[in-house]
Amino acid sequence: MIRRRMLAAVGLAMAALLPLPACGSSDNEAEGGPVELTVAVWSLASTPEFQTLFDAFHKANPDITIKPVDILAADYPTKVTTMLAGGDTTDVITMKTLADYVRFAGRGQLKDITELATSPDGAKLAGLDQYKQAGDKYYALPYRQDFWVLYYNKKMFDAAKQPYPENLTWDQYIGLAKKLTTGSGDKKVYGAYQHVWRSVVQAIAAAQTGGDQLSGDYQFFADQYRTALALQDAGATLDFGTAVTQKTGYASMFETGKAAMLPMGTWYIAKVLSEKKKGTTDVDWGIAPMPQRPGAAGVTTFGAPTAFAVNKKAKHAAAAQKFVEFAASPEGAKAIVDIGVVPAYQSDEIRQQYFALEGMSTDELSKKAFTPDKINPEMPVSDKTAKVDTVLAEEHQLIMTKQKSIEDAIKEMESRVKNEIN
Repeated sequence: MIRRRMLAAVGLAMAALLPLPACGSSDNEAEGGPVELTVAVWSLASTPEFQTLFDAFHKANPDITIKPVDILAADYPTKVTTMLAGGDTTDVITMKTLADYVRFAGRGQLKDITELATSPDGAKLAGLDQYKQAGDKYYALPYRQDFWVLYYNKKMFDAAKQPYPENLTWDQYIGLAKKLTTGSGDKKVYGAYQHVWRSVVQAIAAAQTGGDQLSGDYQFFADQYRTALALQDAGATLDFGTAVTQKTGYASMFETGKAAMLPMGTWYIAKVLSEKKKGTTDVDWGIAPMPQRPGAAGVTTFGAPTAFAVNKKAKHAAAAQKFVEFAASPEGAKAIVDIGVVPAYQSDEIRQQYFALEGMSTDELSKKAFTPDKINPEMPVSDKTAKVDTVLAEEHQLIMTKQKSIEDAIKEMESRVKNEIN
């Protein structure tokens, strides 16, 4: 008995000398030491906003360093899906698309950060509503919000003695593009360039008519397709087939003065500013609101946010949440504004900082374009989104290459979505 008591006393004394285990996690974060935070991103070298945010965050939090998990853009959704399914502990996952977000949140793979989303700063985040899930829960915070505007070449407008494109209807847009088209062959300059993405036609049609791209009813596409084909038939834009075959870049069309107008997202501003600074283009540019349907009240366009989320199995959950909050904060917004990226966080101060950038177009029309009345989602999100997107993209190509009439292609879209997907 005495021997057992002595052994027990020795055991207790030895236990008292051992360090206490950290609660919840055994990593350095729990012990209060330096943390190496991992963040999944795509194409790090060509997407400067990521490193800009990482550097700003580390400056504000010297004990936290960030290790990017760099993935090819084309492989990103598939790779992240595999990572999360396998229990990967990468701390922060960038939500490249809303469809990815809904899928990951629905599978319970992301941490609930509703408290951040419903904070006073959260209320200032453009695009936040698109991350609301069942039960009014949020599993990601947007740090940027892009939307579509109309880029235009001021020199070309001045040379043609045309007023800048303010308050255009789509019919006026066609007429203006015709007037701005000059030359022929290799020297031809187009009044407009409509890129080959289906969103150029379908997403703007949905945004401005209230149509639902998942519904299986697509008559609301018709007017916008008539606009796109009228431009093409008039030779006022590069035809779709040539653009696809030659893999035409919208940036090269605009920056080399081959097109006077370009409907495109605000993400392009950063590239124009960069190319102007490097001296690789001398385009004198501005932005205007997207053309509207006749009788429209205000300016309606479409766009999409980009967000960060905390992995449910993050190794450093507290630090990860701190980064997500920082990226969506005024400090994060100021960091990416400096390189021409449009942040989700909105304020007069942020807008002033944006328009103070070197090379930024600062006229009143550009400022008006930057504050549309309504930004509708580029594509509704559900478990059917990817399949519907494929159908709509296939039929879009057939319309634009005139292998099908608008009416026949719309009927085919409706039939395929209703019978094969819905």
